Amino acid sequence: MKKHLKSYGVILAGSLIYSLSFNAFFSANQVAVGGITGLAQVLNVWIPVLPVGVATILMNVPLFLAGWRLLGFHLLASSLFSMAASSLAIDGMDLVGRFPPMDPMLACLCGGAVMGFGLGVVFSQGATTGGTDIVARLLKIKFPWLPLGRLVLAPDAVVLALAAMAFGQIESALYGAVALFVCSRVMDTVLYGLDTSKVAYIISDRWREIADRLLREQDRGITILRGEGAYTGAEKHVLMVAFKQREIVEIKRRVHELDESAFLIVCDAHDVLGESFAHFRQEEL
Repeated sequence: MKKHLKSYGVILAGSLIYSLSFNAFFSANQVAVGGITGLAQVLNVWIPVLPVGVATILMNVPLFLAGWRLLGFHLLASSLFSMAASSLAIDGMDLVGRFPPMDPMLACLCGGAVMGFGLGVVFSQGATTGGTDIVARLLKIKFPWLPLGRLVLAPDAVVLALAAMAFGQIESALYGAVALFVCSRVMDTVLYGLDTSKVAYIISDRWREIADRLLREQDRGITILRGEGAYTGAEKHVLMVAFKQREIVEIKRRVHELDESAFLIVCDAHDVLGESFAHFRQEEL
């Protein structure tokens, strides 16, 4: 019970940060937002008596009912809580008072960063604020060959287009697109941290020396893959090693010292689990 209360407390904090960013930066400056909240923002322009928070709840409830089998109980309950808290907070803050307008570019940059932080906090607890991520999961059933990222962008693009029509200026949608980009980057930083991971593939005739040195001096686990040169047909040993971003210079230096002609590929890696990296959490999305 204590664990669940703590989780819902964190979700509440993230939802309030999300609501604050919407009122202070987006609504006050007529900058468009993606997702269901953005659609509610458009409806509020066309129907001023319909508050943004109430409209968000009214549109989200059918989505939750349509996708409850996909979400599972924990994600459904925590997401309903987050959606209700953020929506009510948006209307509550609007009743207390409205924030003064500022430079639109400053608003979309700061608003995107604050909103991304709030969403990252909510997502870190295995919840969502509803909206486009549920739409994307439902669309995935109909179009299983399309990547989930593109399916998320599709409804956001439609909402931004509607916002440009509602506000009567294309700049609102363009500022909104910038804000969405900033939001996604900050959200990833909250979820995955600044110290991102890398994975390196090393092909060298001195693979054993390189592996021994990395094991001894870098204290990193190494997997040896067996390959074959397509042109020569010669057998090759490929070293695969995962490491932290801050270790990349040392690994490159050690490989170069042992074999200047070594073939080294370094790639970005996400959600590296085990060893000295992160650990799996059931509540993560």
